[in-house]
Amino acid sequence: MLAVLLAVVFAAIELLPGDAASATSERGESAADTAARRHLLGLDRPVWERFGDWMTALPTGDLGTSARGERVTDLLSAPFPNTLLLGATAFAVTLAAALALGCWAALRPGGAVDRIVGFASGIALALPEFVVSIGLLLVLSLWTGLLPAVTLTAPDGSPASWTMLVMPVLALAVPQIGWNARIVRGALADQAGAPHVTAARLDGLSPRRVLLRHALPGAWPAIATGAATSTGMLLGGAVVVETLFNYPGLGTVLAGAVADRDTPVIAGVVACTGAVISLVLLGADLIRARTLGARP
Repeated sequence: MLAVLLAVVFAAIELLPGDAASATSERGESAADTAARRHLLGLDRPVWERFGDWMTALPTGDLGTSARGERVTDLLSAPFPNTLLLGATAFAVTLAAALALGCWAALRPGGAVDRIVGFASGIALALPEFVVSIGLLLVLSLWTGLLPAVTLTAPDGSPASWTMLVMPVLALAVPQIGWNARIVRGALADQAGAPHVTAARLDGLSPRRVLLRHALPGAWPAIATGAATSTGMLLGGAVVVETLFNYPGLGTVLAGAVADRDTPVIAGVVACTGAVISLVLLGADLIRARTLGARP
């Protein structure tokens, strides 16, 4: 799947107007100089040859060279950990909040809390990340001054303060909390009619104990699958959020690379994020297999 995705990236960049040689040319540069750079970058070769060479070098950790002469591995070495930190924090917040809200709503099916959580999660799910980002900037920065509006970078390339992570994390997490809270609630509703859950309820156990000890373990496969799906949304939304908050992650690098038609950099970003998403999906599949295999 990752190989197919990378092939699509190469083909999509090829279809864009212009190329890396013309996009990175200096003002007043002659057509001969641009043609010489095009030859140096290998842009005069067929796209499938360039893709084959790039894929051949990928297993060795070589992501190629950017249109501006930088090694892509060096170019991504600083922003990639920052994006991982942002995405992992948003993922943890998403999972914790979705579990809390879904379980709270499932304690009293059809009650006021259940209806409120269902309504609020629907609204949160419908909000794009840039809308949440703008709302957070207005409330937490411009109106109250509680948090900085932009991210300042420390000498090592990371955010200068943890407070600069709060709004980007919330901007990513809010829509995914809405999605995953609905998944948790639905999975617990499916488990409510299971024989072992019914037996536990007839034994007189408290609703909280029935939920946490008997219904929730059976709901884990669906919850894990939904959370794993959110990984791609979190990393994809990071491109917009990082740009809005000036966060030093892959979003800024990717935006510049698209403007430069810099295929190796774009493919490098896709390869790194795609590998992370694939590992998370594999983890979700393992949880699902383990949970289903443990059932009598």
